[in-house]
Amino acid sequence: MEGIIFAHPKLLYLLLILPGLIAWYIFRQKDAKPSLQLSTLKGLSKTPVSLRVYLRHLPFALRMAALALIVVVLARPQSFNVTQNIESEGVDIIIALDISSSMLARDFKPDRIEAAKNIGIQFVAGRRSDRIGLVIFAGESFTLCPLTTDYATVINMFKDVKLGLLEDGTAIGVGLATGITRLKDSDAKSKVVILLTDGVNNKGEISPLMAADIAKTFGIRVYPVGVGSIGTAPYPVQTPFGIRYQDVKVEIDEDVLKQIASITGGRYYRATDNEALEKVYQEINQLEKTKIEVIETTRKKEEFAVYAFWALALLGLDFVLRATLLRSIP
Repeated sequence: MEGIIFAHPKLLYLLLILPGLIAWYIFRQKDAKPSLQLSTLKGLSKTPVSLRVYLRHLPFALRMAALALIVVVLARPQSFNVTQNIESEGVDIIIALDISSSMLARDFKPDRIEAAKNIGIQFVAGRRSDRIGLVIFAGESFTLCPLTTDYATVINMFKDVKLGLLEDGTAIGVGLATGITRLKDSDAKSKVVILLTDGVNNKGEISPLMAADIAKTFGIRVYPVGVGSIGTAPYPVQTPFGIRYQDVKVEIDEDVLKQIASITGGRYYRATDNEALEKVYQEINQLEKTKIEVIETTRKKEEFAVYAFWALALLGLDFVLRATLLRSIP
């Protein structure tokens, strides 16, 4: 009966009649008087029990089963099928990640670049129905992964990110422009660039504010994230005695990043450690939620015919047995 509902479920209470009928039948059997009385049964003690003896209660059982099926038919069993049509307004997101040498600073655990990668992977894994791409930049920029819904590919690309893939430097404007290029032809309702950097623009032919104006033209919101602690941060330096860590002043052009956010309708964030960066992603995740509309369609189909067939079949078998094999003569 899985997947079955009843149009008139209250009629199923008629099934409570069955226990009463069964009890009445048992009582009648105990109170029945023999139609033939003998003075002794000694001569019949070794007479084999016929099949009719074992089947003598079968007609009643068939009638009870048929009656139960008739009650089910009256209750009108129906099968139903629920289909869901999901309409979503996805968000297209480009993550533009700074991979300049300064991302080796250890104010994040284990360092800025690994923290940015790990928390970025968590962000990607938590999205649904969105297209996500990955752009890396330093002194130049490169699209590591175009927009896709294949999150496993994006995550694998994140894992492969390492410093030294590009010429060193910080070309924020070029990195943002590359992300814009990947989004400008998108027909998504919401287009976003998450721009993570830890420095000041010092390379590239496109200034950050020029890139911001271009993003505004294409309706792209930019969420700049300044990655770095306040003051100084330990930075690895190669010496004749091996790698040593020196405190280096943290310089992030927050004024420019704030202007980028203001021009494009985004928001600027400052992440000073792993927990702060994770909270930034969580807030962006809430701001850029995918809109999903679920439309349910329910279809019902009458299923009483099969129960009616078996009820008639059982009644027919009862009639045949009582007229032939189990026929009784008064």
